[in-house]
Amino acid sequence: MESMKTVDIAIGSDHGGYTLKCQLVPFLESLGHRVHDFGTHSTESVDYPRFAYAVADQVSARECEVGILIDGAGIGSAIAANKVPGVRAAACYNEVLARNSREHNGANVLTLGASQTTGDVAKGIVRGFLETQCTEERHLRRVQMLTDIEQGRFRSPSTEAPVTAGLKKQEHMELSAEDVQRVSQRVRQILAKSGFSVDVPMAVGITPAQLAKFIDHTLLKPDASLAEIDVLVGEAREHGFFSVCVNSSYARDAKNLLRGSDVKLCCVVGFPLGAVSPEIKALETRKAIREGADEIDMVLNVGAMKNGNFDLVEEDIRGVVEACRERGKRCKVILETALLTDEEKVRACQISMKAGADFVKTSTGFSSGGATVQDIALMASIVAPRNLGVKASGGVRTYRDAISMIEAGATRIGASSSIAIVEEAQAVSEGKEYVPKTKLKGY
Repeated sequence: MESMKTVDIAIGSDHGGYTLKCQLVPFLESLGHRVHDFGTHSTESVDYPRFAYAVADQVSARECEVGILIDGAGIGSAIAANKVPGVRAAACYNEVLARNSREHNGANVLTLGASQTTGDVAKGIVRGFLETQCTEERHLRRVQMLTDIEQGRFRSPSTEAPVTAGLKKQEHMELSAEDVQRVSQRVRQILAKSGFSVDVPMAVGITPAQLAKFIDHTLLKPDASLAEIDVLVGEAREHGFFSVCVNSSYARDAKNLLRGSDVKLCCVVGFPLGAVSPEIKALETRKAIREGADEIDMVLNVGAMKNGNFDLVEEDIRGVVEACRERGKRCKVILETALLTDEEKVRACQISMKAGADFVKTSTGFSSGGATVQDIALMASIVAPRNLGVKASGGVRTYRDAISMIEAGATRIGASSSIAIVEEAQAVSEGKEYVPKTKLKGY
């Protein structure tokens, strides 16, 4: 039995489940969890699919880690929740089923039947559900098959889908154009939920302002000066980039410069080699967050990954993730894809998901290669069904580079040539030819 960690829980019920929900909310809070109640708030008759969707959507968007739904029998809410991409809802009537649904099926939404259980039994079911995780590789592989079915990638009962091919012992694998297109369609669904245009080709559908919100405006060179950080922040404010990304030693200075802006602060940890102990990375993370970081980009322990020491890799990531979660911040894991085989990239994505990361990222920009469309598509095929983001960094220098990464599955771009990217986007939107004003930077 694993110890129970603190999580964000979305809870909802119809009128039949309202009374039981009122018993479970304080119970969950007494266990230290953060509970978000999406209704209903009385015993007046309501339609259960509305509340099932509200809770399932929170889980799908990763705003909450798990969901709990209660109606009369627990079946209708499970059916409704399972219509939402990325949700695996299980109706459970005892603790054994609850634990099984998590360990074997990766369930992330629990549904209860108020007419089928008492308050005390329901509390035991909920506790068992929350204490149990899906960690065994054979179960994770089967859960991935469920996702493949949902995403239309499961070809037949006897043939592995493309995403599971990464588990084979092979040094190289190819994603077909059809595979990339499927991933692209999934990304378009995510963008549509954020209000982006997806009914036209992606290069036309994203406005320059929207593209800017994909970008972490980056300055990570070792000789970066405070004056250059000041310029970086000014550029991010002017162009509306999502964040500035700097070395953690500049966290306090950058946060002060960003005061009054909605631009986020991203700091790198264990940069650029990743070859420090988990304790040091966690310590650096906490310090960066205390000094203002909103997001942490940590470098994977590439040597441990190459040596097959997956327990150390997971410990390394989990330490940073937990430090981020303590303060409600996001963690991205830099895989340094140029140094990994395709099989290792798949495994690194799986470990990052297991450790609770929010994003996987391609590169530091300091190794032998950067982001590629193939790597972004591969990474997105693994993590997008679990609603993790994918950050493309390293060598993304032009508008065309950025668009190709987004179409392959990237949900964030790390670049030092950010201004050139959005200026070219503006020129394209106006039907003009773009001529770079300055030499493109290298990150």
